[in-house]
Amino acid sequence: MSVHKGLVLDETKLFHADLQNHEPFVPGTTEIWPAGAVLDEADRLALVEAALEMRIAAGPSSRKFESRFARTLKRRKAHLTNSGSSANLLAMTAFTSHLLEDRRLRPGDEVITVAAGFPTTVNPILQNGLIPVFVDVELGTYNTTADRVARAIGPRTRAIMIAHALGNPFEVAEIAQLAEEHDLFLVEDNCDAVGSTYDGRLTGTFGDLTTVSFYPAHHLTMGEGGCVLTSNLALARIVESLRDWGRDCWCEPGESNKCLKRFDYQMGTLPAGYDHKYIFSHVGYNMKATDIQAALGLTQLDKLDDFCAARRRNWRRLRDGLADVPHLLLPVATPRSDPSWFGFALTVDPEAPFSRAELVAFLEGRKIGTRRLFAGNLTRHPAYINQPHRVAGDLTNSDIITEQTFWVGVYPGLCDEQLDYVISSVKDFVGART
Repeated sequence: MSVHKGLVLDETKLFHADLQNHEPFVPGTTEIWPAGAVLDEADRLALVEAALEMRIAAGPSSRKFESRFARTLKRRKAHLTNSGSSANLLAMTAFTSHLLEDRRLRPGDEVITVAAGFPTTVNPILQNGLIPVFVDVELGTYNTTADRVARAIGPRTRAIMIAHALGNPFEVAEIAQLAEEHDLFLVEDNCDAVGSTYDGRLTGTFGDLTTVSFYPAHHLTMGEGGCVLTSNLALARIVESLRDWGRDCWCEPGESNKCLKRFDYQMGTLPAGYDHKYIFSHVGYNMKATDIQAALGLTQLDKLDDFCAARRRNWRRLRDGLADVPHLLLPVATPRSDPSWFGFALTVDPEAPFSRAELVAFLEGRKIGTRRLFAGNLTRHPAYINQPHRVAGDLTNSDIITEQTFWVGVYPGLCDEQLDYVISSVKDFVGART
């Protein structure tokens, strides 16, 4: 390390220390966020060092993160992307690749998903000319069930794409078994559930492809960013091509002729010997992340176990503190799961002497941040009303979620005093109305 670089990093440490806010929590004045990034000195140093080295594109930090994260989630390959939404688009698009031959998904094929979720799990289905098949979820777990998925399978069903709701695993082992029995692809959207387990096995290890987001609200952050993971090397190769402009070449940018056949290929109707770095085998994108993002991801990854433990601890404190409050349905973990929670969901009983909107307004007035359970019933949104889709069964619970459900935070930046204030505020509101 050069003297000048060392000085800059030393000053960065001092700068970080100066910024630390040690003001006490003031109930009703200090904002309690539902989600957010937890960043420390190591994170700031990593960003500054990457910037000093002008690592402005994907490079060694990106490859190091991909390797470490794949090992963490027990997958053979990981490909960084510029967002979790892009990761979902790449995952679903990969199943349309000509390299899959008869197994490839074609326009009009169906993909089973849930109605009560986030749009980026559904949008890639539509963007590939496929038909989403919406199923309902359970109240309490906010996940669908293997039985619902089984009943939704039709003659044109070719894939399943479901997210673990607020970090709570869906019945992923059973649904993965269904996918295998019916020769369906499974995308496991693990964006909210890194570190969760089902039957003692990490979520993200059941699907043909798994996606993760590194947006600041998630378990790890790069600011923006995402990842597609798999243990299927053929699928990994397709994802890489789609992410990297659709190139057939697997050399990293700045590398040439790793295969020692750069000018020996003949593909399509191109002339023999056409430069392999510029042969395109997929209609792809540029969805890579940068080394600056990956540098932050590496320091965040060091804290993953602590982050997951804090989320579980914070969720349990809220669950125990609100256990006896009437008129509220509290969240429950899916049987045989150990969630690394993303949020704490509350559903107001439709027969309660108060509305969800009134409770939310009360909490927000006390600077307690709330969020809806994402889109509620997606089929009711203007973007999807006229989109091709099929509904399997009814969406009764998705409608209840649309009207009655919200969530508060459990992220590691919250302290016990803040969580206790959330508990006392909910009790104050409900107690005054019952």
